[in-house]
Amino acid sequence: MQYHEAADYLESLQRRRPKLGTETTARMFSHLGNPQNGIDCVQIAGSNGKGSTTRLLEHALRQSGLDVGVFTSPGLNDFREQVRVNGVPVPKARVTGFIERIAPCLDRLAVEDDAPTHFEVLTALAVDHFGREDVDIAVLEVGIGGRYDATSAVDPVASAVTSVSLEHTDLLGDTVEEIARDKAQVAPRDAPLVTGTDGDALAAVRSVTDVVTVGPDDADVLAVEHGMRCAVESDVAITGADWVLETNLQLLGQHQATNAGVAATLARQVADVDTEDVAAGLRQATLPGRFEIIDDDPTVVLDGSHNPGAMRTLAATLERFDYDDLRVVFGAMSDKDHERMIEALPPVETAVATSPGLDRAEDPEALAAAFEDEAAAVECVPSVPEATERALAGADPGDFVLVTGSLYAVAEARDRWTRLLVPKGGGRAPSDHGALAAASFPETSDEDVDHRVLTALLRPGQAERVADRFDAAGGDCHLSSTGAPGKFVAAVLCGTERELSALADDIESAGHGLSHVSGRIRRTLGGPPDPLDTDGTAVMGILNVTPDSFHDGGEYDEPTAAIEHAEEMVAAGADVIDVGGESTRPGADPISVAEEIDRVVPVIEALADLRVPVSVDTRKAAVADEALAAGADIVNDVSGLSDPEMRFVVAAHDASLVLMHSLTAPVDPDRTRRYDDIVDDVLRELSEQVLLAQRAGIAREDILVDPGCGFGKDAGESFELVDRLREFEALGCGLMVGHSRKSMFADASGASGDRLPPTLAVTAMAAERGADVVRVHDVAENGAVVRSVEAAHGSPRDNAF
Repeated sequence: MQYHEAADYLESLQRRRPKLGTETTARMFSHLGNPQNGIDCVQIAGSNGKGSTTRLLEHALRQSGLDVGVFTSPGLNDFREQVRVNGVPVPKARVTGFIERIAPCLDRLAVEDDAPTHFEVLTALAVDHFGREDVDIAVLEVGIGGRYDATSAVDPVASAVTSVSLEHTDLLGDTVEEIARDKAQVAPRDAPLVTGTDGDALAAVRSVTDVVTVGPDDADVLAVEHGMRCAVESDVAITGADWVLETNLQLLGQHQATNAGVAATLARQVADVDTEDVAAGLRQATLPGRFEIIDDDPTVVLDGSHNPGAMRTLAATLERFDYDDLRVVFGAMSDKDHERMIEALPPVETAVATSPGLDRAEDPEALAAAFEDEAAAVECVPSVPEATERALAGADPGDFVLVTGSLYAVAEARDRWTRLLVPKGGGRAPSDHGALAAASFPETSDEDVDHRVLTALLRPGQAERVADRFDAAGGDCHLSSTGAPGKFVAAVLCGTERELSALADDIESAGHGLSHVSGRIRRTLGGPPDPLDTDGTAVMGILNVTPDSFHDGGEYDEPTAAIEHAEEMVAAGADVIDVGGESTRPGADPISVAEEIDRVVPVIEALADLRVPVSVDTRKAAVADEALAAGADIVNDVSGLSDPEMRFVVAAHDASLVLMHSLTAPVDPDRTRRYDDIVDDVLRELSEQVLLAQRAGIAREDILVDPGCGFGKDAGESFELVDRLREFEALGCGLMVGHSRKSMFADASGASGDRLPPTLAVTAMAAERGADVVRVHDVAENGAVVRSVEAAHGSPRDNAF
């Protein structure tokens, strides 16, 4: 069975059925060998806030050193993102193997008129995956209610009910009390239920089980938001009977402080966690589509509030922002009380009613009618991406654009910021080969034969329009939904630069949100930014002021030796000096912030007179702050913003940032993962890190990305990252490759064990494939390689510094 066949099978399963209960899920568990019996599971139920609480708990536990499986619903784009271990979606091979194993059970259930739903089978997939990965804790977000939800086929060690409001009254009951009692059925046997409910709902929950209450006042655990730390974080304090933590949250609002309190209390119930680790984990938690500030000028927020209670909470959060006009893009499901949802919003200047691509989505005309008395102007735009573009086009810098009503609508709007246009065909661009010479082909230019290949995931309406327009421009567009995630269509565009430019012009005003795709095509044809302004591949010289780095530890840990070596590297042609004070080699001992500062800051201060920029190689925000104040220009973060304060420090100093993809830093040889496609997976994860950096105020043109050779990748995967480096141009950032003398060359270094020759070979590959920076130990040798590659291209460069 191929993955796309397994995915199509899962997607084809019924979404609802009249039978309620956990028996069917339990029968699937039995067929799989009862994987739930070997896992400590946490259930999180609630009308609103359960997704946020799940994500907060996940990060608190992972920061505490635990392996954590998470099952959430719904997924923004693909069911695989609903099942994750340590943040990694369930691999495609695992999905295929699961379907092959569960199929006989599903056939028997169908014969007995007991065919499970998509959600029930996905629950079985999640629990089976968590068992096979031997996670320490599995966090399960409840679908509907609690008593009859598929996740209740497990016996949880801890559980929570976040909040209760009127929802799914046809299944759960007509009153808040009835719904609360249903949700409280997730209570564990041997621990009190943790809850953020109050009033009648709390009284109903208390009638079912013992509880630990969480809230801003009169609760067992006090969770209080003290205001906004900045536009994208708030200050929170959580106080238990014998513990206190203070942290910042990226999830805004008092309701999120309560959710964080629930998560912190659950973490303490299920594991021996350190309060500082919990606080750090809570701060790292993000949740796409839940009051996600995704852009500014104007401010743009994506929020999947899908019922009146959630919309009232959203309105309260909006009150803390100053803006001129509120412009709302609204799409909702037909079974939601969209009239009461719309009434809960603050005054709306312009409402754009729309419809995500689901059969059960409400008609935009009906939504527009509900807005007639609530907005100064209303229009219907069936396509969510186009509705988003319309709202943005009509907004002034001081306005506030809100996309809300359904997570499905939010997912389609989010494409604008997250979907990538990826150039394929690594190595030199076709025009660089000089196939045409003016003397031989005077009537023909490179643009006439210089074919480019670009790939993208598009929504169905977008894909059809692009295919039609590109065909008219003379290009080739190949479309396929086979194996594409969720409701996307995979598109491959093959054409000359002239044809692609014509396509960009043609679709700019073609609707379906394609104006942004048009901009991406133009950006790709224009080439990536040159963040170091070197007009070629810059050489970053490594200066390790450490006693234990893998290649040169101890050689330059004394300031005088370090400064002399930096001067030697500049004389040898280094364009940047990268100063590192803590080793990230496997098994390296961590050092304190104070010790790392003592190592790097005196050296950086002494390098102030060098005619090249200085970078600091650190994963600690406090170290970066001191280093930038001492004169550093760039922060090279090999952990990919594992310190949540790092992005704010870089933004405050108006510095540049290198974002590297890594699983752990220092490298942990025992921490590995299976990649479905190493480049696609790393691209997707780096894209989210770039968005995180931008939200703190770092401009995309000031960011370089490093795919992270050797950090959680084997040698073959590392070589593939370099070979396909041009695909990372999709991020619109500069590109850096850090490969010097790494273990990826162990098999290529021959009997001598000398890793310099294979390092030089990969430097040539990286330069050939468009690297803006190569980070190396041996500056003279690697610089010669870079100059040779540039000479072969006919574009030798002068040192810009």
